[in-house]
Amino acid sequence: MSSPTLALRDCATMLRRNLLHARRYPSLTLNLLLTPVMLLLLFVYIFGDTMSAGIGDGGADRSEYIAYLVPGILLMTIGSTTIGTAVSVTTDMTEGIIARFRTMAIHRGSVLVGHVVGSVLKCVMSVLLVAAVGLAIGFRSTNATALEWIAALGLLTLFSLALTWIAVGMGLSSPNAEAASNNAMPLIFLPLISSTFVPVHAMPGWFQPIAEYQPFTPAIETLRGLLLGTGIGHNGWLAVAWCLGLAVLGYFWSKSLFDRDPA
Repeated sequence: MSSPTLALRDCATMLRRNLLHARRYPSLTLNLLLTPVMLLLLFVYIFGDTMSAGIGDGGADRSEYIAYLVPGILLMTIGSTTIGTAVSVTTDMTEGIIARFRTMAIHRGSVLVGHVVGSVLKCVMSVLLVAAVGLAIGFRSTNATALEWIAALGLLTLFSLALTWIAVGMGLSSPNAEAASNNAMPLIFLPLISSTFVPVHAMPGWFQPIAEYQPFTPAIETLRGLLLGTGIGHNGWLAVAWCLGLAVLGYFWSKSLFDRDPA
């Protein structure tokens, strides 16, 4: 067998290992999914009328706020899910299995590839589950075309890949699973200070740059425009640029940490 074939086989084996771990120990993924689902239900049923009146023309319309809220919650779901990736990578590094893999005749990068591809698949499945909750409570995407739906799925996948590489780096740089979970908390915190819940222009003037110049806001505005069939303006290329930049940064950061000689 050629070297590329062997490398592909090793990556597939590590992906299968990662997915088996997720199936045997689903509690971490389910606990991380609970945060975006609870926030979705909380803001729709408790704050929905008030929030819709505040960002609209003064009239309370919960259905309009659901349409506004769901795209941001979907991207928050990706941030939540990738925390599990950071914890999983740290667990592998601290429990000795990586040291064992280093002594075996397998492709060196297959361990990270397995984590990354597995995490992206879990992110997509998590997004579909949260989207199903959104549909159940009234979210509708009636104005989006088939091309916009495909673009939305592509954005979600690309955003998952970018955050996954960052999470892998956080996991490799953490001494234990608890530290990895804490280090990855910005992946949940950043959506809270973005345009997930209210428009940027409705925030205090001093806070608007914080909300605007971060990766989640352009991605949320792009996804919102794609799912609702409205314009996305300059947010589309900003979102793609953020995703590519974070993916490249996370890849080289993770690779440098993984290639270090063990202490």
